[in-house]
Amino acid sequence: MVQNIDAAVFQRMIIHAHAAINAQKQPINDLNVFPVPDGDTGTNMTLTIGAAAAEMRKKHYDTVGQAAGGTASALLRGARGNSGVILSLLFRGFSKAIKEKETMDGRDLAIALDFGVAAAYKAVMKPAEGTILTVSRLAAARAAGQAREDGSFEGVLEAAIQEGQEALAHTIDQNPVLKKAGVVDAGGKGFLVILQGMLDEVRGLPMPEDAGAEGSAPNDKADFEAVSVEDITFAFDTVFIVRKFKENADLEPFRAYLNSIGDSLVIGEDDEAFKVHVHTNTPGSALNEAQKYGVLELAKIENMRTQAEDLAAGKHVQSTDDLEAVEEELEKSAAPVHAAPEKKFGYVAVCAGAGLEAVFQDLGVDGLVGGGQTMNPSTQDILKAIDATPAEIVYVLPNNKNIIMAAEQTIPLCEDKKVVVLPTKTVPQGISAMLCADPDSSEEDNTAAMAEGFANVRTSEVTYAARDSDFDGFAIHQGDYLALEEHQLFGTDQDLSAILDRLARSDAHQNAEFISIFYGEDVSEEQAQEAEKIFAAACPSAEITLLAGGQPVYYFMISAE
Repeated sequence: MVQNIDAAVFQRMIIHAHAAINAQKQPINDLNVFPVPDGDTGTNMTLTIGAAAAEMRKKHYDTVGQAAGGTASALLRGARGNSGVILSLLFRGFSKAIKEKETMDGRDLAIALDFGVAAAYKAVMKPAEGTILTVSRLAAARAAGQAREDGSFEGVLEAAIQEGQEALAHTIDQNPVLKKAGVVDAGGKGFLVILQGMLDEVRGLPMPEDAGAEGSAPNDKADFEAVSVEDITFAFDTVFIVRKFKENADLEPFRAYLNSIGDSLVIGEDDEAFKVHVHTNTPGSALNEAQKYGVLELAKIENMRTQAEDLAAGKHVQSTDDLEAVEEELEKSAAPVHAAPEKKFGYVAVCAGAGLEAVFQDLGVDGLVGGGQTMNPSTQDILKAIDATPAEIVYVLPNNKNIIMAAEQTIPLCEDKKVVVLPTKTVPQGISAMLCADPDSSEEDNTAAMAEGFANVRTSEVTYAARDSDFDGFAIHQGDYLALEEHQLFGTDQDLSAILDRLARSDAHQNAEFISIFYGEDVSEEQAQEAEKIFAAACPSAEITLLAGGQPVYYFMISAE
């Protein structure tokens, strides 16, 4: 049994943990029980600890306390979604416990795990059983017991994982929604995968292969020695992986588009994702088009002309493998954008879709952060937008319940501006809050007015079922249209007009004075106008407004006031 670890081992443990959860992120995503296409716990936790793994690769630490502190700092800024924020909190408490430690044994580990659990529970307003909090708490308790019997680092970590696995199995009985779906908690599962990755590193086991390299085709990369610069018609060797919105998505139109802007095209796919290799002069266009079919997970772009010239000149051929070194140099020379306060109030909003961005800009929002369902921004992303806002007090509108915690983590990180996070859970709530903003009022009055404004909004959404499910009494089939009211399942149908008509006749819309319909990027003008007609007929006393939101995932977002 390994008795203790030093900073170098801890750094490798974090890198190994990232590789472990990266290899299992999709199975963890699939544990999200709600059938809408927003299962992203695995992705959020992977991206969060990925920020720490990148930090561990870049820097050298002399003590395990310093390494843990660097990990906690990177996790905090890279935290995405509630699961990512809770993971960062677990490591924040962990790092405080061993701040002064040069090395770490089993007893130190047990104390650190306990500190981590305390930090996470303190930050969560209403801790629920059957979650990552339960798993981490019981794992830490077992670690403490093991440390009294055997103080080895390896033994204590192994015992914590074993207890965590038992606790994870019980989450299915602690949460009614999990029990109905027959799955365990996704966040708890992700946490244990991370701990197991750390233990595997201590035991000298190999890291899982990088997800981006798995299944690579032999011709995924050009043979630069076989071509000259003149022979290269399309300059950029572009490879990327996209997680599909729909399993049965027809990629033939996308294939035709890529053939029109490049050559050497290879597309490999399975039910859940597809990987593209293409040579093109406009890689940005390829990536933008790809996002109509799914969520971009990994991308690699290399300039073959530059590489061929370097090769011919006998120089080092720069590739994406050099990115970390390049980024480190850029970080040294590039100062972050920081706007000095020029006004009293400023506003930052999170949204996805050109139409929604335009609405927020028209309402006076200073900074926009791209994100929403399936693509939660990190704390650092939000912090950058706050720093670039020239105001004394900056209001943040997360517009998604899974982004609120990440937004709240910016409050202690912003030194010269006051940050006020309004807990808006939907884009329509954020828009209504901005409609009530008053630049001439006091902070208290402005906050109260905006809070009252979004509290009076009821939001409905129409999306599709990403998988078969028996949820809350509904037999749901993959591809069905799903209607949600205030994030609760309202109904399903295979006919879009039928589900819109049922939604329009709900109490929320029958009693509304104003109804705004934001239609998404996958909705045609004809479909949008049909939706407007349906609501106008069903809600004759309401004022109906139709707007192009351009949002992904959701065909319609509908606000009622």
